[in-house]
Amino acid sequence: MTDIKNWMAVYTKPRWEKKVDRVLLQKGITSWCPIQKAERQWSDRKKIIEVPLFSSYVFVNITKEERLGVLQTNGVINFVHYLNKPAVIRNEEIATIKLYLQEKDVTVSVQSIQSFRENDKVVISQGVFMDNTGTIIRTANKKVYVRLESLGQVMVVEFPVSFVSTPHNLIS
Repeated sequence: MTDIKNWMAVYTKPRWEKKVDRVLLQKGITSWCPIQKAERQWSDRKKIIEVPLFSSYVFVNITKEERLGVLQTNGVINFVHYLNKPAVIRNEEIATIKLYLQEKDVTVSVQSIQSFRENDKVVISQGVFMDNTGTIIRTANKKVYVRLESLGQVMVVEFPVSFVSTPHNLIS
């Protein structure tokens, strides 16, 4: 029997993230559903609500023996897999997400590679090209290829998806 705990992500039914988190915690399983505040507009009012950062994902810190108990939880669909095995998420990655969520007046957005299309305008949010704008020329293997035009030259740079975001103030 192994006592080594690893962080893993589970898929949940749509809009079940908070319920699944609550039930897992009641079962004694270390669970975390990252939440952030967001403003939502209704026809008659605006309201600040708490929404999951990752749609249909909840993180669990479990041993191999606890996996079945997680899967038997109402609302859990399956573990997130990578290379045909449940994906293990490094402690540092969980800590980084928690750190970002603690920042005051910061809105964290999560975008999948499918949300980027050829010719989309993007802003580089990390690294030496931070705050530069560019145009997506293609996407592949969790990377995006961005054309950066500066000094009258065109430079094509490959970035991890997490380094780019859709600018809120640019109009295509």
